[in-house]
Amino acid sequence: MKEKIMSAMQSFSKAMFTPVLILPIVGILIAIGNLFTNARLLALLPFLDNPITKGFGTILSGSLVTILQNLGIIFCVGIALGLAKKKRAEAGFTALLVFLVFINAMNKFMSLTGVLLKDVPSLSGTGQTVLLGIQVLDMGVFLGIILGVITAIVHNKFIDTEFNNAFQIYGGARFVFIVLIPITVLLAILLTYIWPFIQSGIDALGLFINHAGNFGIFLYGTLERLLIPTGLHHLVYTPFLYTKLGGVAEVGGKIFEGSRNIYFAEIADTSVKILSKSVVWDARGISKMFGLIGACLAMYHTAKKENKGKIKAVLIAAAFTSFIAGVTEPIEFSFLFVAPILFVVHACLSGLGMVAFNVLNVRAIGPNGFIDFLLYNLPLGIAKTHWPMYILIGIAEFFIYYFVFRFLIQKLNLKTLGREDDENDMKLHSKAEYNEKIKNEKESKTESSTERVEEINSKLIIECLGGKENIVKVDSCFTRLRLEVKTSENIDEQTLKSKTGAFGVVKEGTTVQVVYGMKINAVRKAVEEELGIGE
Repeated sequence: MKEKIMSAMQSFSKAMFTPVLILPIVGILIAIGNLFTNARLLALLPFLDNPITKGFGTILSGSLVTILQNLGIIFCVGIALGLAKKKRAEAGFTALLVFLVFINAMNKFMSLTGVLLKDVPSLSGTGQTVLLGIQVLDMGVFLGIILGVITAIVHNKFIDTEFNNAFQIYGGARFVFIVLIPITVLLAILLTYIWPFIQSGIDALGLFINHAGNFGIFLYGTLERLLIPTGLHHLVYTPFLYTKLGGVAEVGGKIFEGSRNIYFAEIADTSVKILSKSVVWDARGISKMFGLIGACLAMYHTAKKENKGKIKAVLIAAAFTSFIAGVTEPIEFSFLFVAPILFVVHACLSGLGMVAFNVLNVRAIGPNGFIDFLLYNLPLGIAKTHWPMYILIGIAEFFIYYFVFRFLIQKLNLKTLGREDDENDMKLHSKAEYNEKIKNEKESKTESSTERVEEINSKLIIECLGGKENIVKVDSCFTRLRLEVKTSENIDEQTLKSKTGAFGVVKEGTTVQVVYGMKINAVRKAVEEELGIGE
């Protein structure tokens, strides 16, 4: 039962990536559009002060903000795509139809029962909103999540259903939609009565978090890092970025929920003089850009003299990836294996960094490294973001991480990179190895990370995963190849790490995650081509 629950949660967490990963692109393009209407930039570059470029910027940012106002349908389609085991395109199309059926069914039922508000100057604060021109209960992204999950469940169960003779046309995806119609209508009726109570609970939770103040922020930041080994950390920060838990703000006469949505809306609105404090929930990048760099330096300085040259390339590459792109797992996995206490300290320091962010009124963000930081904040100016203070907090975190890690490594004689008794053990370790150590199982020995081949050997990867016949589904997130397999007992973890460039392997029942870092898209493509997956 535990394995099934963990597998389901990891599958859901993975599915969340489909809609979530597109939203940072939206934010970056909104920021770029805002550049063309930025008064300070136009003063520096007068040739941009013309109707064509200013109009382009206005259209670009204004059109993309619309996405933030329709996150329900985006999450509905995205999650259905992510959870579908086959024919994902058809699952996404069905999810779109289900969303349209739901909002119209709810609107008609609310009108018949007299619940639908009419002749009110504004729906703000009433618990109702307008989606695609249809007035319904305001469920935010939760509506998309609920409908996406239900669509995927029904799709996976009935997508292979086929009929003979005259009924043949009603098989497959069409039968899935037929089954979903009564379910969707009934759900619309039930949620009309049930959702107000659920919303009251969400509002109470948001109120509790706000009253918790800096302690609540610390818990949020710490927990988000502590869940990295399970791959479930996305379930912690996503509600704060895209639902009421992360704040509610009116921007340009429209209501936005969630810290990331509010941020994107505010950077697109030139009338906003300073960004909302809700951005604190998106301040996870400070430890990625600065703190872990200090940790890497501490490991280098505490390494054995004869090993420093050997680990330099490993640490520089890991630190650079963390700073530029916010990919921290190669560094964090080494903490998990050699000294879990370092990982706990890292999680706590990450939470404290977010508290400092809040106390000092910083409004800048850099969730995915330095590139994000530059694109999001510099064009907006110091007054709107207070971005220099972000840098100062980051520098402080760098030194705190450095001295704390160095002290603990030396005081407790922790076997971090370059301090191992076995020279062949100088590598970045995996979550699977950490779990094995906790269970007092035999440590797996791998070759040095410097000996990893860079070529993507898809045949070897598939062979290590138990062969084609063992692989049920292939997917990926930002850094991990996520698979569903028939059995995980014959997974060759050692070869995956030593011969295919994997940083780590995590097994939870029939769910397997293989961490490849920034080259994950190329790995997934190669594996899918080798398996003959064309969708």
